[in-house]
Amino acid sequence: MSSPYRCPNCKTNRSRFNIIQQQAESVKLDPQTGEIVQRFTDEDRDAFHMGYKGPEYKVQCGACGLVEDERMFVKFGETK
Repeated sequence: MSSPYRCPNCKTNRSRFNIIQQQAESVKLDPQTGEIVQRFTDEDRDAFHMGYKGPEYKVQCGACGLVEDERMFVKFGETK
């Protein structure tokens, strides 16, 4: 997060952002009720449950509200 940002949507905001830290929780749901039946840790996940491989952070523009991966805001921040 030490790179300059610029919003790829409104293209003017370079200073007002919300940093969203993503914390995934692996769970098994009851298919009928939707209730959590089991919670998994990284060590006890079964063979059919893939771990989260998405970005650690998402960024929201404080001006227009766009939410994207941090790399999008960084890439637009590199251009003038």
